[in-house]
Amino acid sequence: MRIAVASGKGGTGKTTVAVHAAVTAASSGINSVYYVDCDVEEPNGHIFLKPDIIERETVTVPVPVIDESACTHCGDCGQICQFNAIAVILDKVITFNELCHGCGGCTRVCPAGAITESTRRIGSVERGVARIREHETGSKGSALHFVHGRLDVGEPLAPPVVRRVKERIPDVPLVIIDAPPGASCPVVESVRDSDYVLLVTEPTPFGLNDLEIAVETMRELHLPIGVVINRAGTGDDGVKKFCNREGLEILDEIPDDRRIAELYSRGELVTDGVAEFEDRMKRILEKITGMEVAE
Repeated sequence: MRIAVASGKGGTGKTTVAVHAAVTAASSGINSVYYVDCDVEEPNGHIFLKPDIIERETVTVPVPVIDESACTHCGDCGQICQFNAIAVILDKVITFNELCHGCGGCTRVCPAGAITESTRRIGSVERGVARIREHETGSKGSALHFVHGRLDVGEPLAPPVVRRVKERIPDVPLVIIDAPPGASCPVVESVRDSDYVLLVTEPTPFGLNDLEIAVETMRELHLPIGVVINRAGTGDDGVKKFCNREGLEILDEIPDDRRIAELYSRGELVTDGVAEFEDRMKRILEKITGMEVAE
């Protein structure tokens, strides 16, 4: 089962929920749990999991290379490009590789065969394993598999990196996907093909506004949705009223707790300092998967 953890806005606690859902599943005896960080513009799950990285690979996209001696300057390549990455001005072809989405359209429509492709690096993917400790004994427990992507600084194209990250996910019992915040193309690419989307929000007007947008996006993708309200007890009840009106299940309401904030700020797992937090994650997983998560 693939569970995507998303949020309409940043700072709601999305990564906190995603990381600890994966840790709880791995430490409860579910085999081959994968935590997958698709927030490639600013991945931070590794800060808490501290995985041993065992594999790195470069992500590239194809970009056009023009053979000026063969080019007839017909302009077909510039007309098909929807991102203005290639332009024909009089007898000169200009390419803007940073704008190129690597679709290959210009190569296919060139009647003179004057366009070939090269590659340009835009990011990287790393795979590793995090060891999850058994809290009661202090000994090493289960292994949590880890995958994340990093978009290179200054690069605008996150979706190709997200796609490469997801290509590294094998067919295993449980995958927790940490999606980017918002409702843009990287989010859609991250949650696509998921079995369930868990939306993390906060009980504020900003949280409600962005939750509404996220819910609309997930419904366009025909994905089942559940909601976790983080920092419950602050703000107002607008989010709860919205969920009730829209028939959205509220899977849990995590109270505003200074202990959680302090552990997060130090890059530590909340379950190491707040025992009841693991119980919350178990209940959430059981509601979504229908499987009993062992004590």
